[in-house]
Amino acid sequence: MNRAVSNFTVLTVALSILQTSCSHVAAKDTGSEDPPSAEVDHIPDGNLVRVEHPERFPVVLATSHSAAADLKVTGSVVADIARNVPVVSIASGRILEVQARLGDQVTKGQVLLKVLSADIASAFADYREAVADEKVANAQLARTKILYSKGAIALKELEVAQQTEEKADVVVETAAEHLQVLGADKDHPSPIVEVRAPASGVITDQQVTTASGTQGLSSPNAFTISDLSHVWVMCDVYENDLPLIQLGEYADIRLNAYPNIVLKGRISNIGAVLDPNIRTAKVRIEVENPGLIRLGMFVEATFHGQSRRDSVVPATAILHLHDRDWVFIPQGVMLFRRVEVLAGAMIAPGRQEVLSGIRAGDRVVVDALLLENSSGQ
Repeated sequence: MNRAVSNFTVLTVALSILQTSCSHVAAKDTGSEDPPSAEVDHIPDGNLVRVEHPERFPVVLATSHSAAADLKVTGSVVADIARNVPVVSIASGRILEVQARLGDQVTKGQVLLKVLSADIASAFADYREAVADEKVANAQLARTKILYSKGAIALKELEVAQQTEEKADVVVETAAEHLQVLGADKDHPSPIVEVRAPASGVITDQQVTTASGTQGLSSPNAFTISDLSHVWVMCDVYENDLPLIQLGEYADIRLNAYPNIVLKGRISNIGAVLDPNIRTAKVRIEVENPGLIRLGMFVEATFHGQSRRDSVVPATAILHLHDRDWVFIPQGVMLFRRVEVLAGAMIAPGRQEVLSGIRAGDRVVVDALLLENSSGQ
């Protein structure tokens, strides 16, 4: 009995030692193994669309299209400075009569105003005095020549008489030129001077009225006459668009008042200094006026840059979403990718340019809105 108990005790101890040993071995083996790999949930691409029936969304190839890089800007009509002619009164005095007004069409030589001038009266007095002195000098020279021919006087006295007569002639010529500068006629003495139009055109500025005064050149110009057969169109062009504009090229001009009439204008100047506030340069276009253009009119100018090749797709293939333009291109059997593009101008019938984002030959979904709505995005 005691021996059986002893054998059972030994067996129990042996089993305990074996379990302990196995536990140590198992713990050792577990620590040597790599940790299990973690599962990662990939966030789906928001621009990828999976469809069950792709045959519902036919695709079409983007085609190539040659187009000019057109730039449209607004501007206004101003007078050609080189064709502006000021009207001035050299003589100072009081204005008796104004025979033309702002906006009138005048011709060269037409009387515009009359001035009562003390300068004219004084100039006529100087002229008449010079003419009288010249007559006396001529008479003296004639008598001196007779006396010298008879030997009654010396040669020196004849020379003095000749010099006196020549000086008298110079004074007369100077007095006559003074009258001419003041606008008076030496053959018709009068204190009233007529100011005439120096050129034909339209009066675009008036600074005088009847009974007002003028101080000659120190006063503002009485009138400004503008030749409106050719005018300027001044446009503001942003600095990023300046490469599209070249000197000497032509632009299409459309008047807001006559939108169906297209005029041609030549680019004659591109401003060398940018406006620091709005970052634009002044571009000047010279336009021949057919008679419709008025100063101050608003116009739209279209500049034609160098030709470029763009892609063209159906207009329905472009989706406008969140202030951006998108198209869908196939990415497999049941997948479509939404790609951002830069849409251009419409091309009839129902086609639109794509300036960037895709190329000619790429496949795009014909109806982008239908696919977008079907995807539930």
